[in-house]
Amino acid sequence: MTVCRGCCCGTRRKHPDVDHDRQLDVLRTAGPVQVSDCLNACERSNVVVVRPAPLGRLLGARPVWLGGVLEDATSSAVARWVTAGGPGLAAPPDQLTGLRFAAPRWGKPTPPS
Repeated sequence: MTVCRGCCCGTRRKHPDVDHDRQLDVLRTAGPVQVSDCLNACERSNVVVVRPAPLGRLLGARPVWLGGVLEDATSSAVARWVTAGGPGLAAPPDQLTGLRFAAPRWGKPTPPS
């Protein structure tokens, strides 16, 4: 997983009610988490990109971009999904419905869902 943190997504300035350190701890229960400075989708913060496991990638799965991952329940749903296999191997939990969006094209605004 990759989590946006450096620009505005993971800051108290933008989301003062979110425990950003706890969110990383919850996500790390499912595996390694890479922290990125900016994923170019600030209007959808907090952004988490879930990469498929090698088998999922072989089966054609691609990274899934999620925006608005702001609640403990949502972070836990992401962690459960990754633990179950993630993209290509397990269906995403219902809590993630509506959070998925197309990866931004660098230098251009994020396309609508």
